[in-house]
This record gives sequence, C-alpha cells and structure tokens, in this order.
Amino acid sequence: MGKNLLIIHGGGPTAVINASLYGALKEAAGHPEIEKIYGAKNGTGGVLKEELIDLTDIGEEELALLLQTPGSAIGTSRDEIWQEEYERMIQVVQKYEIGYILFNGGNGTMDTCGKMYKNCKEKGLDIKVMGIPKTMDNDLSITDHSPGFGSAARFIAQSTKELCADVKGLPIHVVVMETSGRNAGWITAAAALAGEDGDFGPDLIYLPELPFEEEKYLKDVEELLKKKTGIVIVASEGLKDKEGKPIVEPIFKTSRATYFGDVSSHLANLVVKKLGYKARGEKPGLLGRASMSLQSPVDREEAILAGETACRAVLSGESGKMVAFRRVSTKPYQIETFLVDIDEVMMHEKTMPKEYINEAGNGVTESFLQWCKPLIGEELPQMTAFNK
Repeated sequence: MGKNLLIIHGGGPTAVINASLYGALKEAAGHPEIEKIYGAKNGTGGVLKEELIDLTDIGEEELALLLQTPGSAIGTSRDEIWQEEYERMIQVVQKYEIGYILFNGGNGTMDTCGKMYKNCKEKGLDIKVMGIPKTMDNDLSITDHSPGFGSAARFIAQSTKELCADVKGLPIHVVVMETSGRNAGWITAAAALAGEDGDFGPDLIYLPELPFEEEKYLKDVEELLKKKTGIVIVASEGLKDKEGKPIVEPIFKTSRATYFGDVSSHLANLVVKKLGYKARGEKPGLLGRASMSLQSPVDREEAILAGETACRAVLSGESGKMVAFRRVSTKPYQIETFLVDIDEVMMHEKTMPKEYINEAGNGVTESFLQWCKPLIGEELPQMTAFNK
C-alpha cells in the first residue's frame, strides 16, 4: 500500500471548504506514516493530468490562512467522470504511491468517491477512500447538515435582514431576492432567521419543494399590499410549476446541472404587469458562498472537524464511507460525527421535509427555525425602526 495521501475537491466551493482542507492537513501532519500529501489541482481533472500539488510542508502561518479564504485553495471542478477516467485515476494513484484518498464535495463528488472506492476494491487494491461532506445547498442525505450550509444560511439571513431594513426605510416597492438551491430549499428557508427579532424578516418565502402557482403568488402579494407598501420576498432559483418545469426557461443545461433563468426578475415583473405595482429583483448569486465576513464560526469549526475525522478514518483502515453529523442536542447545540456507507449518500438528494414548511406554502415553521438557528453562529445584529 502507498504511503501518500491525496485530497480532491469537487463541485461548487463554499466559505469553509478550505477549513476542511485545513483539518485534513493538520491531522495528516501528525501521522509520520504519511510521507507525502497531495492536492489534486482543480479537481479530478488534476489527477487525470497528473497535476498534483505537494501540500506536505506548508508552513503553519500559510496553513492558517485557509480558515479565512473562500473558494478552493487547491481548485475544484464539475468534471464528468466515466469508467475510462476511473481507470486512468487508478493508474496515477498507483504511480504516486497513494494509499489514501479524501474526496471533499457534495452529491456529485460523493458519487465519484463511491465509484472510485468500488473500482479500487474490484481490482483488489488496498487504497482507502473517504468522503468529506461539503455543500452550501445542504442536500446531502443522512447527515444532519453539511459544512458550507451554515455560512450560506448566515449570509442569506443577514442579507435578507438588511434588505428588509432598506425596504422598511423606503416602502415603495416589492423586492424579490433569489437564492441558490436547485431542488432543495434549505438556503431559501434560512432567510426566515432574519425576522426573529420581529420587524426585519421576509414577508413571503417560496421553496422548490412545492409547485409554484402564479395565481396564488399574486394573491399572496396582493393581500399584503392591502396592509403595507414595502414587501420583501425570498424565492429559490429552482422554482417549478405543477408539471415540474422551471418557471423561467433555463439558459443552459448539462447532464446534471441546470443554469436557471432570472427568477427574481420574473417574479418582480409579474407584480408590475399583473398588479401594477413597482417591483424589482435582487440576486446575490456566488456572493452567498464566497462571503468571509459572514462566515459562520460554527460552520468553520465543523468543517475542520469533518476534515480531521475523514483523515483519521482512512488512516485507521476505514474506506467507502463519508463523514456525517448526528445532532445530539439543539439546546444546547451539540453534534457528533459518524461514518455512513457511501452507497447511502451517492446522488441521494435531501430536500426540506414537510414539517419545516408552513401550511400556506409561503414560509417556514418554528421547528425549522429552531433546527437552523445554531448553525449560523452568533445572533444576527439587532436593528431598529421608528416608522412602524
């Protein structure tokens, strides 16, 4: 068996993917049996091209910078991997005497992780493979939540709160903020945390788990306009109609990913055209996963823990699994790590359960707020208004 470790990042970056890298590197440094630590440059493509970054002797000062750096310090990708690529990766892994592989990513990456594990096993190779969870969308199954989500949730909650304060100060329009999340509404739902102190929360929230009904949406807005002149709506980019079609035609599609059209502008335009009221759309987009100023400290520490745990697991002989979180308690907040078979995670998307969505289908329940609140870290800053 090789004595070297390889770390591969996959999919969209988060505010804490580098914290998991930090945790894995710190843990690996304490194991003299590991001779070399490699990072795949820009994901699986780096393995195929033999573009491996030597991470063995990075100084402590530079290593610590990972904790305040968004994106992926070694690079990531959305490469599609076919059987011939797995064959090639195994050749490279053997050439560089790699005995341990850590895949850090979301659904697609865990699929690659599982297939790499099975390919190695079928060939009788003693190469240990382990998954580190990462997704701002929080749609990995089994685990209570995933590193990356807490920071994205904090960003959207704080951004919503600030937007609500702006609209409250100049209450002359409907503002629709669009959030990330193809099929899972976790980030969209987190906007509700903005309203915990009363006056600065969103008025309506629309999740991709429920079919979007244009008439109901317009009625919701119309009823609110009878009570107030400034309205904030948070809507998922992945909203679909009752037939499962995106409400805005996608601008680009791949085998797995859909690049949605501008949902916020579409919903704002509906208000203008159908209700004759001023409206506008907002779209934070990639800022929601790249904000260091709104990184959740809880998310960061759990990301480090996930990296450490994955590294320890492969070195102890575990393989074909992913690190997951189990919630022990919400008040006080406490989690523990455990390992789940990669088969249970591969391409199994976790969406918002019914008990987290309100009866009207345009908001969330108290149980969701209690579940989500600990993940964003300290309380959001309080605000005030005199024009109530």
